[in-house]
Amino acid sequence: MKRIIPLCTAALLAGGALGLAQIERLTLPQMVAKTDGSVHGTITAREVIRIDPPIDGPELYYTHLTIEGTSLETGQATSVVVTYPGGWIDDEQGVNNSEAPAEDDVKIGNEVVAFYKWSDNMGGDLAANALYASHGGLYQVVEGRTQHVVLGQGEGYAISSNTALGDLGQQIKSLAEGK
Repeated sequence: MKRIIPLCTAALLAGGALGLAQIERLTLPQMVAKTDGSVHGTITAREVIRIDPPIDGPELYYTHLTIEGTSLETGQATSVVVTYPGGWIDDEQGVNNSEAPAEDDVKIGNEVVAFYKWSDNMGGDLAANALYASHGGLYQVVEGRTQHVVLGQGEGYAISSNTALGDLGQQIKSLAEGK
């Protein structure tokens, strides 16, 4: 009985802390202010890596996406590798991450808009351009009848509703000038 009370107390404290956790809601101005850049382009490569650092523990999986396209801040051609936690090397080696983008969103050949921020240590001493806000930092782009459209993800996301790519580019360029 003496062991059960401390364990129950610890469980209640941990549960209370989890109950306070919230996912960050971002407007487009907040997203631009918090990131190092954004890119519109095509996913040309996807690689899942495994690292086994002694401090952070074994089997950390990360997915790298190479996006070839244009910086939305500068309009310059660019190639950016963005990284997020999780991914599968094969059917047995990998891990799911509930905050990772959906598999359909990260297929090679997809046209996307991605926001990223440099991290000196994403875990396991991996330095990379982190996909900001995980799945909230990647948006699919589709061809509309007259223009390309960035698909919004709903309330609380930086791009909440479907937006013409040209309009989004102008907004981001203007917001980036104010950084």
